[in-house]
Amino acid sequence: MNTFRALILGLACAALVGCEDHTSSQTAPQPVQAIAASLAQYQPGAAVTGEVKARVQSELSFRTGGRVRERRVDVGSRVRAGDVLMRIDDTEQRADVDSARAGLRSAQATVKQKALAFERYKTLLKSRAIAQSTYDAAREALTTAQGSLEVAQASLATALDALSHTELKADADGVITSRSVEAGQVVSAAQPALALARDGPRDASFEVFEAFFLPGRPTSEVEVAPVGDRARTARGKIREVSPVIDTSTGTIRVKVALPQEAQWSLGTSVVGEFHSPSREGVILPWSAMASAGGEPAVWVIDAASKSVSLRKVAVDRYRTADFIVTGGIAPKDLIVTDGGKFLRQGQAVAWQEK
Repeated sequence: MNTFRALILGLACAALVGCEDHTSSQTAPQPVQAIAASLAQYQPGAAVTGEVKARVQSELSFRTGGRVRERRVDVGSRVRAGDVLMRIDDTEQRADVDSARAGLRSAQATVKQKALAFERYKTLLKSRAIAQSTYDAAREALTTAQGSLEVAQASLATALDALSHTELKADADGVITSRSVEAGQVVSAAQPALALARDGPRDASFEVFEAFFLPGRPTSEVEVAPVGDRARTARGKIREVSPVIDTSTGTIRVKVALPQEAQWSLGTSVVGEFHSPSREGVILPWSAMASAGGEPAVWVIDAASKSVSLRKVAVDRYRTADFIVTGGIAPKDLIVTDGGKFLRQGQAVAWQEK
């Protein structure tokens, strides 16, 4: 009997000790690490690929229509101002020039004849050998002939100008970047034939997604570097921002003026680092991220009760090593950064600040 009582007493004591251990394990604060939230300046950025282009690029075209007879350049050809790039069939224009020259010669002969007649009548009038009306008629005929001469001269100038339009010439030094017309093709006036990238200042052209502009226009300075050599960084300035969005890609064209020392070859692929205006936010490490119903949240420590609560936050930007919070917490709030995976609402914690 005494042995049985001792056994019962021992079991009761063991159960009591187990309950005490379990209770103490439940009430023991969970050790965590935390940081005090503080506002910091940050600049959202985006790396966008683009292409080096000439600042001025001309679309060259014939000013008259016809069949292309000759093409002297190809894409990539370097040309000088005044070089003949293409010719169209000028048979009709040359015929017009010949006709205008013949008309000019006829008008010149008529003027010469009328001038001699006028001088003769002028002498005869002084000796009263002819009537005044005859003299006046000779003067009027000379004036008419001189007018006809001016018309013939203008017609020849027009014909020569039309003949010059049968040659497509470079309007500046540069490089041919595209060709849309081939020899033998019939073209109309003003139809684009060649694109000429002029020598001189160059731009880096980028297609930037519309979302990057939602907070505002990016800062004017952009770091640009060739894709194949990121160490060759140059600092350019935004020169032009397209006022419209490309509906097919949802992007906005941005042109960045390259400095003189970064005049890379046309068509070079480059990367531009764009930055938005500076903003304020709380920067937290990824280990502080939690979830509340599928939305971003963090564990916040109440220093008075030494317990934690899960609080939803507004995340402005996710980055490689951290994320930036712009709403939901205030400066000096204690945020759990390590040890928050198994926390529960209201749980007691013992924290160590980083």
